[in-house]
Amino acid sequence: MVPPMPDPPTGEAFTPEQWTTLLAIMDTIVPSIKRGAKAGTTVSQQTISDAEYSQLTAHLKKTVVEAPEGTALDEFLEEKPSDNPRFGALLKRSLVLYSREDVRKNLLFILWALNTRVGSLILTGHKAPFHQQPLHIRQAILYRWRDSMLAPLNGLHKSMTVAAKNLWAKTSPTYHQLSGYSEVPLNYKPGPAFEYDFVQFAAGEEPEVIETDVVIVGSGCGGAVCAKNLAEAGHRVLVVEKAFYFPPSALPMTEEAGTAHLFEDGGGIFSDDGSIAITAGSVWGGGGTVNWSASLQLQGFVRKEWAQDRGLTFFETSEFQTCLDRVCHRMGVSADHIRHNHSNKVLLNGARKLGYTTKVVPQNTAGHEHYCGQCSLGCGTAEKQGPAVTWLPDAARAGAKFVEGFKVDRVLFDKSRGKKKAIGVEGIWTSRNSRGQIDGPLSERTVRKVVVKASKVIISCGTLWSPIVLMNSGLKNSQIGRNLYLHPVTLMGAVFKEDVRPWEGAILTSLVSSFEDLDGHGHGAKIESVAMIPSLAMSLTNYTSGLEFKKLALKFRHMSGVFSLARDRDPGSIYPDPTTGVPRIKYTPSAFDSANIMEGFIALAKICYVEGATEIHTGLPGVAPFIREAEDGSAAPAGPDDLDAGATDPRFVAWLKEIQRAGNKPPGSIYASAHQMGTNRMSAREKDGVVDPKGQVWGTEDLYVSDASVFPSASGVNPMITNMAISDWISRNISKELRSANGRGSRL
Repeated sequence: MVPPMPDPPTGEAFTPEQWTTLLAIMDTIVPSIKRGAKAGTTVSQQTISDAEYSQLTAHLKKTVVEAPEGTALDEFLEEKPSDNPRFGALLKRSLVLYSREDVRKNLLFILWALNTRVGSLILTGHKAPFHQQPLHIRQAILYRWRDSMLAPLNGLHKSMTVAAKNLWAKTSPTYHQLSGYSEVPLNYKPGPAFEYDFVQFAAGEEPEVIETDVVIVGSGCGGAVCAKNLAEAGHRVLVVEKAFYFPPSALPMTEEAGTAHLFEDGGGIFSDDGSIAITAGSVWGGGGTVNWSASLQLQGFVRKEWAQDRGLTFFETSEFQTCLDRVCHRMGVSADHIRHNHSNKVLLNGARKLGYTTKVVPQNTAGHEHYCGQCSLGCGTAEKQGPAVTWLPDAARAGAKFVEGFKVDRVLFDKSRGKKKAIGVEGIWTSRNSRGQIDGPLSERTVRKVVVKASKVIISCGTLWSPIVLMNSGLKNSQIGRNLYLHPVTLMGAVFKEDVRPWEGAILTSLVSSFEDLDGHGHGAKIESVAMIPSLAMSLTNYTSGLEFKKLALKFRHMSGVFSLARDRDPGSIYPDPTTGVPRIKYTPSAFDSANIMEGFIALAKICYVEGATEIHTGLPGVAPFIREAEDGSAAPAGPDDLDAGATDPRFVAWLKEIQRAGNKPPGSIYASAHQMGTNRMSAREKDGVVDPKGQVWGTEDLYVSDASVFPSASGVNPMITNMAISDWISRNISKELRSANGRGSRL
């Protein structure tokens, strides 16, 4: 059962005029389109010619199972966001609950200005308020914002178009019917659920105090491995997590519910300049609950860099390889049972034709084929062997205890001996409500301050939150929060003649590695496939017009999504928001890293071309999609004479040059990240990082960090296995220290 959505915001965040203007912007991006004899626009609608309408109808009859009658297509085309209460509620929730205060204030100011004579003239070039302009004028204003020399207007265009496409795909009453997308995988049966017994606290004014040997803050890939190892070694372990657990029967969630319940800040955190959108798991099991099963081990050139260039010799030892192999063995990591879906076949086959190097990506699915493309919204079959399915149940069986809904504010120290000795943590615990859910007002839930006293403290909150906890704890190391790596990606969507159904099949089972070492130092781009969830895939494609967006949305079932990912050389940083204290991200893809992504992007276009894509769409502003045309001007598949990277197709060659000319300079281009690393960097010397080679925070005793934030630099591969292997190493050493202090040998 899908859990209820969080309560809508209380009070009026917008004036009626501001809300009207905001919805007018949304309606401009995803407009109502009505069939007419001639194409054009009216005050509130765009019309589509009878000829274009006939083409769409023919497309649906050829491609959609149980093709809808004309009425269904008419309803889809005429639909607009302001007519849909679900869209409005999700838009308000996203802006009020999840967006930063400074971003919200800037938007409110712009919406106010658009309702004034002077403000409208400055921002739009017209005196009348934005919402009173006819649709074709509003569309022209959007293009003006996109092409403006003023970065704030570029950002406004980017944020509004991404939001409109994303929220519309989640809430449209007609889209899923026409696209064929199913929110529940075919032949779905919920997998077995482990019966967690979470610690509960009674209401009270005074802090609740509990004691343990080890408190682990965070239940993700790092914390879960630590919990298993330490509990099985005989230590008392308590895992605390600010998010909540959802059983397989509640997974995968819908796009609307999943982004609210499974991800940080509703699924989209933007860097300060808006150049990159960051997705981070916030659920019991952390990122391991919502990742794509890709289980790649750290490559030799990165291990060499960390060991030789950074003095962390452990990473070139057989002991580290043992850690890598051990975590893979526990999850049944294998490439033996993979069945590639269309997107991954495109990469493998196209790369082979072009002479690029490919690799099959092992999966942590315990040898199961696991042909499901919706694990980014949680794995309902429990075949994905993430923390909530393996490591945490192992820890529970060994005696570990768990608390959900517990947000740790800071680490507690004993400073009596002159050195900061960690003795526990404190924070706020929030219970579920009487229905076992996490919606509703706090008055229906117990909220209490809790203090955990412990001999060892392990911070495993992830790259975004772990540095914030250390800063809140009074640590002054200037390296905390620095060295943020994000593996920035740019997405490409390719439309094919065949019925792709891209949401089916394992998400990421292949990669192209020919461009991963463009500088001779391990920096470059990998080419991989993306989770084809409509709200994700559609929002990251380039926006040209409302009509073209709706036409592309109808082709979604024929689209494969692929991306170019950089092992970034140039990092950013994390710091706390001065008002709310939540992580703020200072990061802009550098010219160096953007150029590497572009190398992979051009190769991607060639791969899609030689595999017969009829259309290729980018996320680059102002770049029209490439449409392969037949002699009569209609779209056509590739012929036998032009499957050679476009050398015989002058139009394609010219289009590649247009991509390179336009470039992917931020913040205009759309970048995204699902990997965060490095903000508590491991170092051989105290002045160079935050934790020592065994994960202990420099300048402290009994305080450790064990998650991807300790990476010395970007891993260059999906960080799960590296994170787990490092956590395996850190926790085994902590166990030795605990048993040595107690006069006993380690059981690990």
